Amino acid sequence: MKAVALIGVAACVLSACSYQETAGGGGAASGAPAAASPAPADANKPITIGVSVYNMSSFITAGQDGMNQYAKDNGITLQWNSANNDVTTQANQVDQFVGAKVDAIVIVPVQQGTMQPQVTEALQAGIPIIEVNTSLRNDQITASVLPDDVKAGEQEAQMMMDKLGGKGNVVILLGPMGSSPQIDRQQGIENVLAKYPDVKVLAKDTANWDRNQAADKMANWISAFGKTIDGVISENDDMGLGALQAVREGNMSVPIVGIDGITDGLNAVKDGTFIGTNLQDGTVELGTGLAVAAKIARGQTIGKSWTYQMPEITSQNVDEAIKNVTTDHATFLTGLTQLIEGNLATPNGNIAYEGLTGQSKTAS
Repeated sequence: MKAVALIGVAACVLSACSYQETAGGGGAASGAPAAASPAPADANKPITIGVSVYNMSSFITAGQDGMNQYAKDNGITLQWNSANNDVTTQANQVDQFVGAKVDAIVIVPVQQGTMQPQVTEALQAGIPIIEVNTSLRNDQITASVLPDDVKAGEQEAQMMMDKLGGKGNVVILLGPMGSSPQIDRQQGIENVLAKYPDVKVLAKDTANWDRNQAADKMANWISAFGKTIDGVISENDDMGLGALQAVREGNMSVPIVGIDGITDGLNAVKDGTFIGTNLQDGTVELGTGLAVAAKIARGQTIGKSWTYQMPEITSQNVDEAIKNVTTDHATFLTGLTQLIEGNLATPNGNIAYEGLTGQSKTAS
């Protein structure tokens, strides 16, 4: 029995994840449990990766498309779960991945500052854990693929200020309170609003990324403030579309701006009911997160901190975005692996790059 135990310990140590930082990655995380020397890299090794997402929003659904395509192209089996916005459910899902001895775990967290026991458990089992889209704010995480949500908040707020001429009354729809996108996008919005003393925030509240909740919230604000509302700043497109529904039902016309660039949001930019959005293409971002996880699991050299810089979408480039996200999405998916690999291999590569007008292949 002692011999068997020693063999098991040795196997665990040998399977521990280790990787090196490259010029394409950002700053290194600190405090992670020590890892042994990696096994020789094998880019073709069949692997299984567990994925836990906060819920199945429009953005996550697009991301699942990207992950499924990258997995299909690269010999990866996915175990996919949605936590339905429940931290306990997500913790149980990660526990199950660890018990199943997956090769890596990708997590789109419900809330920052959670999952510490699960992160520790995974790393001690030699399973790398990669946060994508939403941060856990945990310096033990193996790698991160995260958007610059502060900048996105700044971009959407500036669009609204330009539309209003720096004067007027706005309402703000927030994401789930305590999630990193909500915190960071709100910070970006406030950074811009601080420069415009003639703009008043009439109300702000969460609608949890949900279109129906946002419609109800906006209807209440219309009842309270009526036509004194000059603009709606929404931290995602789904909530902005809910606000649009309430505005139409109230026989009003109010400029709206959002973030994510989901199909309905892009169409709203095209028809002028949104003044703009910021494209966070889930297909590209979550597909890139899976690519990073797979390379780490296979012992390949890869950066450990990647930032997705959302391009602004306006009438100038919305048709290109619609083509990639909707009308020619199937063709876009066939070239997804090549696009992701090129972005990751480019020194200081822009992992959000997909050839839109105004985009650069290198990160700013």
